Amino acid sequence: MSHPAVRLAELRESPLDVAEVVAALDDDAAGGLTLFVGRVRDHDGGKGVTGLDYSAHPSALDRLRQVCDRVAADHDVHGVAAVHRTGTLAIGDLAVVVATTASHRDEAFRASRALIDTLKDEVPIWKHQRFGDGTEEWVGAP
Repeated sequence: MSHPAVRLAELRESPLDVAEVVAALDDDAAGGLTLFVGRVRDHDGGKGVTGLDYSAHPSALDRLRQVCDRVAADHDVHGVAAVHRTGTLAIGDLAVVVATTASHRDEAFRASRALIDTLKDEVPIWKHQRFGDGTEEWVGAP
């Protein structure tokens, strides 16, 4: 992480903690903190999901850090944080937590939207979903 506003950028097999992300961005100068929490839902495409696995390319952490750096450089933010799970997750588990802080809410919202959207588009993390009917699918895999 090269931009000083990037406070946390990690991939983890262990459960994510929203409080850790919020604490990493603690800053009295920040008037707004925008947080997005992605959870494993119980359905996708009209089918019941029973669980999933996230796999990451060896370059994924570097790419995540690059995305965080870019968002920090492109937005007037005080802090940027992003943590994504890998491994096996159950319904309701947290899959990704991203947050930004800024002096004002509008910039925090814009930066957080850019952060999650760019992360999903550019970081090579793939989801393998298992469905209740016994089928499965890969999402985001090349």
